Amino acid sequence: MADRTTSGPAGAAGRAPAADRPDMVRNVVLVGHSGAGKTTLVEALLTATDTIQRAGRVEDGTTVSDFDEVEVRQQRSVNLTVAPLVHNGIKINLLDTPGYADFVGDLRAGLRAADAALFVVSAAEGIDGLTRILWEECAAVAMPRAVVITKIDHQRADFDEVLTTCQAVFGDGVAPVYLPHDGGLVGLLTQRFYDYTGGTRAEREPPAETLDTIETYRGGLIEGIIQESEDESLMDRYLSGEEIDTKVLIDDLEKAVARGGFYPVLAAGTGIGATELLELITQGFPSPLEHPMPEITTIEGRPVSGITCDPDGPLVAEVVKTTSDPYVGRISLVRVFSGTLRPDMTVHVSGHGLTDRGHEDHDLDERIGALSSPLGKLQRTTTKCVAGDICAVAKLSRAETGDTLSDKERPLLMTAWSMPDPLLPVAIQARSKADEDKLSQALGRLVAEDPTLRLENNAETRQLVLWCMGEAHADVLLDRLAKRHGVEVEKIELRVALRETFGGRCQAMGRNVKQTGGHGQYAICHLEVEPLPSGGGFEFVDKIVGGVVPRQFIPSVEKGVRTQMERGVLAGYPMVDVRVTLYDGKAHSVDSSDMAFQIAGALALKEAAGKVATLLLEPVDEVSVLVADDFVGSVMSDLSARRGRVLGTEPVGTGRTLVRAEVPELEITRYAIDLRSMSHGTGSFHRAFLRYEPLPANLAGRLQAAT
Repeated sequence: MADRTTSGPAGAAGRAPAADRPDMVRNVVLVGHSGAGKTTLVEALLTATDTIQRAGRVEDGTTVSDFDEVEVRQQRSVNLTVAPLVHNGIKINLLDTPGYADFVGDLRAGLRAADAALFVVSAAEGIDGLTRILWEECAAVAMPRAVVITKIDHQRADFDEVLTTCQAVFGDGVAPVYLPHDGGLVGLLTQRFYDYTGGTRAEREPPAETLDTIETYRGGLIEGIIQESEDESLMDRYLSGEEIDTKVLIDDLEKAVARGGFYPVLAAGTGIGATELLELITQGFPSPLEHPMPEITTIEGRPVSGITCDPDGPLVAEVVKTTSDPYVGRISLVRVFSGTLRPDMTVHVSGHGLTDRGHEDHDLDERIGALSSPLGKLQRTTTKCVAGDICAVAKLSRAETGDTLSDKERPLLMTAWSMPDPLLPVAIQARSKADEDKLSQALGRLVAEDPTLRLENNAETRQLVLWCMGEAHADVLLDRLAKRHGVEVEKIELRVALRETFGGRCQAMGRNVKQTGGHGQYAICHLEVEPLPSGGGFEFVDKIVGGVVPRQFIPSVEKGVRTQMERGVLAGYPMVDVRVTLYDGKAHSVDSSDMAFQIAGALALKEAAGKVATLLLEPVDEVSVLVADDFVGSVMSDLSARRGRVLGTEPVGTGRTLVRAEVPELEITRYAIDLRSMSHGTGSFHRAFLRYEPLPANLAGRLQAAT
């Protein structure tokens, strides 16, 4: 692309970069696995635009507080971060996403806030499974994409091999625009060599040894661009041998990228490629004006049309990330889609449909605090945030990730982005009484920050369970509890909620006869118990004749039976799938009572448990596993080893298969971890409760012994 110089003081971190119009903004999410070089690339772009200096200081000498340390730690998997900079008058918001599958929630938040995606691939390591899946997600919404191959100066780098892999995995439309060569880059369109060996970018004639390479790659690049061109005559002119003007090709390339039909590949290394990448972002990536608006409704759910990315339009913004700082409180990262956000405004907070995960729905007004443009730990104050821009908002005490901010006079709601289900349960308990007192509030803050976290207070097992995306996610959450909120917790063994039932039919008597000198208790009932088919629930049958048990006490017997069923009769688990028939009994005109017959009914059920085999039942889940074809055999064998029944397989798209099975819940508590390891990060699964089945005798004996 054309040679341009980087911006100067306008991008300094001492003054927050601001945008007045949506067309002067570019929101770019960086996607790639951990270690691909995303954070290093962000720092290179910040340095190239004088936003930070290599020593970690901004132009006015102020230290960017631990920018490198924070970002490197976040690269190891924790957070979505934003780095704003300015190049040629265009404000660029770089959204650096985590590189681990455990934090796909933050990654999808970055996709929601961005208008284009930059896939970062290491020349030394290639493409991982998560990157392939995310490319497909971007393709589903036609998001403009480009690829930057980093670490081209690494000793194990193989640019050509990784480029070939990108073209094979990402499909048609992937073509290099620059090629690395001896400390610089060869521009295929401009046919110029950009030499970085002197520490700065110098433009030269291409070395003679690169001419054949340029010829080889340039033809394919031009054909790919022309295929996306709106000028249908270009292909005929090119095929007839006419030399197409470079400016025409660059203009068409930029349009093709913005439409999501062409995916240029760039190269970057230490001190190489920042200028070329900035040119692509500012010229080739779309502004917020070109990005489709998410679906918007009223609070009642009626569709709203006509809202565009207009700074003067009605306010519609979304909280894409929430963090809690022990000193400044809650900070909300907000993408403004319409209107203009200003400090101290009163906004309406709406959202967000995740009550099943412990996130309350909101429908309230809140007064926001200051607006800022974040960079590392710095929060640089800004006076407004126009449609298309991203900012940090203070003092939104109730808003959570995924909530919509709108005008208080016209409340609106944006359709939430897709969020994966957390499938790894982790049971925890406070380490001390002091920690227990603070735990509830601390967990509430974690839930507000992280929509992929589900908090469960399991009444049956009496355990507090965090449903997480994976082991790393769980470790980060526990670390935040300790370091950010001062609450120490420990993991404990997860208990699965089992059930009990009778293994056969029997009769039993419940006798509750007590005389204590005053008002006594007198109730005798004869019950017949028998098992029902799986899912049969509970049936109570009244076969009393002759009034041996007065009518008013028959419901008392049933209540006593139900109460004892909830308590269990074998190992303390609730009893299910039972028919209980009351066929005889005795009462006393004075000493019989409601409570006396409740106790008699419970005693009869307990006596029955001593006369016939009582079974433990385990929950069985319906499991669907989506995995690459290469791992289908391993997945099916593993499911069988977990006492699962594989029901069948079916192809899904190209190269992927859905495996359906029924698997005991006891066997898949850690399946989220095991599947990721087994499938090299490419597998995903869904589980749903199906039914209860008898637990094998050897496992039942072990569980009873541990109870």
